[in-house]
Amino acid sequence: MAKKVQTKSTEEILWDSANKLRGSVEPSEYKHVVLSLIFLKFANDKFLRRRQELINEHKEAFLDIPEFYQAENVFYLPEASRWTYIIANAKQDDITLKIDSALKTIERTNKSLEGALPDNYFSRLGLDQSKFSALLDTINNIDTLKDEAQDIVGRVYEYFLSKFAIAEGKGKGEFYTPKSIVNLIAEMIEPYKGKIYDPSCGSGGMFVQSLKFIEKHQGNKKDISIYGQELTNTTFKLAKMNLAIRGISANLGNKAADTFGDDQHKELKADYIMANPPFNLKDWRAENELTDDPRWAGYEVPPKSNANYAWILTMISKLSQNGVAGFILANGALSGGGEEYKIRKQIIENDLVEAIVILPRAMFYSTDISVTLWILNRNKNERTFVVNDGMKNYRNRKGEVLFMDLRQKGEPFEKKFIQFGEEEITSIATHYHNWQQTDWKETYQDIPEYSYSATLEEIRKKDYSLVPSKYIEFVNRDESLDYNEQMQSLQADLKDLFQKESRLKEEVANVFKTLGYEL
Repeated sequence: MAKKVQTKSTEEILWDSANKLRGSVEPSEYKHVVLSLIFLKFANDKFLRRRQELINEHKEAFLDIPEFYQAENVFYLPEASRWTYIIANAKQDDITLKIDSALKTIERTNKSLEGALPDNYFSRLGLDQSKFSALLDTINNIDTLKDEAQDIVGRVYEYFLSKFAIAEGKGKGEFYTPKSIVNLIAEMIEPYKGKIYDPSCGSGGMFVQSLKFIEKHQGNKKDISIYGQELTNTTFKLAKMNLAIRGISANLGNKAADTFGDDQHKELKADYIMANPPFNLKDWRAENELTDDPRWAGYEVPPKSNANYAWILTMISKLSQNGVAGFILANGALSGGGEEYKIRKQIIENDLVEAIVILPRAMFYSTDISVTLWILNRNKNERTFVVNDGMKNYRNRKGEVLFMDLRQKGEPFEKKFIQFGEEEITSIATHYHNWQQTDWKETYQDIPEYSYSATLEEIRKKDYSLVPSKYIEFVNRDESLDYNEQMQSLQADLKDLFQKESRLKEEVANVFKTLGYEL
């Protein structure tokens, strides 16, 4: 019988190679190294293919005219910016300078990449020459266009972003939202068409998944436009690169900037908001700063001690008339007191809360706390409209909130994490959509320890707490226990333990006796 050969995926081979940089640069740095190089290789492969197409069409005269590439969504690459040039010079001492120069030239030649690529980055790192050459060789062996249906570059980006988030560990992975959570948000709020916004977009994962949702449901990517904002400059560039490499155009503002202090989309009204803002952010404003900001109009000013409700009000202020928001927050926001209580009460009285979904622990790489998915909806009225794969017949849900508890859901992932499987995501989203539809009495029912449809009056009676366990029925399993049967089982266990203890004492006493030390 032939021995089974274990083969590694492209992502795993690349990760192993990248990991060898550990020691010469910090993990938080080498993600930019690897992802920038993958970008260069992919851009080069697409450039060479387009160049060959022009040759085949006998258009040699246009080979060095950028517009003939950009018209096909391909970046034009001057010779010193091509991967082939980099590989030819890979063993030279100044290879990092050449890579910096290549990235700068690509950015200057292609307007859509303005501000996206690292600036004089590689030459400042002091990379180990032999390890860096080995990484270049590994990337050189990847054919990024081999099977475009498999989206190898997208997969590598996704794999690396998640692995980097895990490797960087607690407190440093805020930019990455696990894929299965993003999938769940997309399947629940269904961003078919319109404007999509993320006020803390990180590396752009929400946008990538929105596009995948549209592809999955036979939609047209041209039906959506993307808006985002990111505070950290390196992550801002990562997002631009992540989107550019997938051919996704987006407005991420003019620069990396603080959403609260320097809103890059002041006039935006979005149809969908998907977000995973930093949890429990302290001192997000000075004591007397932003106290009359128009985003809080109609509400109390969010406390400076915690930005959770500043994020919520920012998102509410940017929702269009039919806008829906799905975002993740720490559980504390469900029942916080003080100013948070007053804001939450007003949001509930304004009937903006559509669903509160508590997620399992250990889903995030950066924290093991349990978090909540909030779904806010500006229009809970009865309405009917056509979407790509069917008709939506929404019933009037005014004065109602759906609570869901997913803490018993999920499957193990990477040994110590939890993620949702595809079928599970579909099942959860279907349960939620059934509740929204006009035929909900035939398709939906409250399920103990899973879901409950609460009225506004019930929430008022719970003093505006949005903690799901206050509404979802708890199953008291102790109630059905047979007391006599349980005691008999315990009696048998203890009897067995006492007998073992007795035998052990006797054995130890015999050993000591044979040694001449009777106990």
